[in-house]
Amino acid sequence: MTLDYIYHSGFALEAEGVTLVLDFYQDTLPDDPSHGLVQDSLLQRPGRMYVLASHFHPDHFNPRVLAWKERRPDICYLFSKDILKHRRAAADDALYLSKGDTYADDCLRVDAFGSTDVGVSFMISLQGMRLFHAGDLNNWHWKAESTPAEVRKAEGDFRAELNFIRHSYDAADVVLFPVDRRLGEDYMRGPRQFIETIRTGMFVPMHFGEDYEGGNAFRPIAEERGCRFCAIGHRGERFDLSVGGQTKTVSTI
Repeated sequence: MTLDYIYHSGFALEAEGVTLVLDFYQDTLPDDPSHGLVQDSLLQRPGRMYVLASHFHPDHFNPRVLAWKERRPDICYLFSKDILKHRRAAADDALYLSKGDTYADDCLRVDAFGSTDVGVSFMISLQGMRLFHAGDLNNWHWKAESTPAEVRKAEGDFRAELNFIRHSYDAADVVLFPVDRRLGEDYMRGPRQFIETIRTGMFVPMHFGEDYEGGNAFRPIAEERGCRFCAIGHRGERFDLSVGGQTKTVSTI
């Protein structure tokens, strides 16, 4: 099973006979949006294909994904219901999930959990692998700018969502979670609280844009908690999730 970093919070999971694309924003070649890992490889990959979007924000949902069904009419679109509410897609474009909803077929299961911003987060169960994509779930506060009451509210809201997840799943094999130093000095607080609450096999940073150094700075904290850490260096990087139980870069595009 292979995890592909597309960009920002966008990833793909390649498994036997199935491909998942998560929170697509831009393909791996920003100067040529008609080409890249998704356009040139994943859309041609045989087997089933699922496209998931956690919420309507443009850095998590690009409506261009709906045009992919012209090449792959079998795509199953699973979107957060706020995408429909904000009229970014039509009712018949996708199946829509809210917090507490589950989609399941004979291939995979997707449980929708909450967010501390908008939309949902996803726990995906596929071929014995449990992968969590946080969407915009995080302890979002700017401590240097927020009031103490705002910090307490952000903390309480995030803790409540973590406890809600833990009630159903106390562990995940792979966790994709925001590590975004635009939050300021406390930007690692949310990811640290997550791995302290939900047992995490492999931690993958996201939501850092071009700030690879900032995203990868979480590595010592993750490893101290016993997580394997997936250090990302550029768009299109691919990681084998199954080689000896270790993350290993296998190819790049």
